[in-house]
Amino acid sequence: MARRSRELVRPNMKAVVFHRPGHVEVNDVADPKVEHPRDAILRVTSTAICGSDLHIYNGFFPQLKDMIMGHEFMGVVEETGSEVTNIRKGDRVVVPFPIACGCCFFCKDGLPGHCENSNPNHYGPEGALLSQKGGGLFGYTNLYGGYSGGQAEYVRVPYADFGPRKISDAYQDEEVLFLTDIFPTGYTAIDWAGVKGGETVAVFGCGPVGLMAQKVAWLRGANRVIGVDIQEYRLAAARETASSETINAQKVDPIKAIRELTDGRGADVGVDAVGMEADRNIADKLGNIWRAEIGSTTALENCISAVRRGGFVSVVGVYGIPYKFPLGQVFDKGIKLAFGQAPVQRYIDELMGLIDQRKITLNDIITHRLPLEKAPDAYEMFSEKKDSCVKVVLKP
Repeated sequence: MARRSRELVRPNMKAVVFHRPGHVEVNDVADPKVEHPRDAILRVTSTAICGSDLHIYNGFFPQLKDMIMGHEFMGVVEETGSEVTNIRKGDRVVVPFPIACGCCFFCKDGLPGHCENSNPNHYGPEGALLSQKGGGLFGYTNLYGGYSGGQAEYVRVPYADFGPRKISDAYQDEEVLFLTDIFPTGYTAIDWAGVKGGETVAVFGCGPVGLMAQKVAWLRGANRVIGVDIQEYRLAAARETASSETINAQKVDPIKAIRELTDGRGADVGVDAVGMEADRNIADKLGNIWRAEIGSTTALENCISAVRRGGFVSVVGVYGIPYKFPLGQVFDKGIKLAFGQAPVQRYIDELMGLIDQRKITLNDIITHRLPLEKAPDAYEMFSEKKDSCVKVVLKP
């Protein structure tokens, strides 16, 4: 039985709803309800648009039904199921983007994104194109559980006794909001690579995740951090918020430039923080049609070329389908690779400690703050790279 904490249960709320590629609206939708004793209902106070949301918005990930968007959100607990005892009404919490039970084989192994219980209709070991996917994700298509996201006034949080973390009132929302996804994702890329100090780290993509990876590389003792992008405003953000060297890949060959900075060897670590939505020329787009592919592997291919022999490539940019892959080059260079979603629940407490110690600033990458009603404009602006948009925070 749910513990009711809202004095008035509203018949509907405002939410950002995906209807078809390139089209989201702010609609009236039904209020969420507690459906399981481990659920909680949150009143959302801040939510953000992620580059991964654009995979749905731009049609790279199929979604045939209307769906509430968003997996980066935080808010105040309004209601809890009877088995939720770690949080209660009035607590401010941040919510990791993977939906995980906390008790299955993978959750116990620190891999919440592979939870065996949170995506019952489409879960499986294969990781195929349209079936046997990983664990559930907020607002990330029916293939990943069909859960409503947090770009809304309220959101249902399953397994609320495992995922959400309480936040002190000493922090403003924007100081901790990115614990939900992009900070842990950037941290994951650097941690996978085992950065211990003295390395040269090249990050392809100076969007929000790439900026976080650059910040974390410095925290882990990197000797040199290089941000690569084709958008000058993002490169400026890398210089200003992460103190990185930058390379404009539209003006110079980034592989040649990185080798010139590293005595011809290449970077010790490469991070692909772009994924399949890399910029494509006409030849790329024709190749997509010929090979029945969506998007591009340009960032990954550049990482593999720009990293030294025996180096490490972390791939935290999202890829959704099979692609042609330079396996021979990877073998010859002896490159180590890691791919996947960030295990947020595994890292989040450690990362909160870094914020408590004032070792990192997260909110300096925010370029736009808008009310929830402006979400359609925000999506278009972010997708079309207008107005030097790096990161949008929406306020319900």
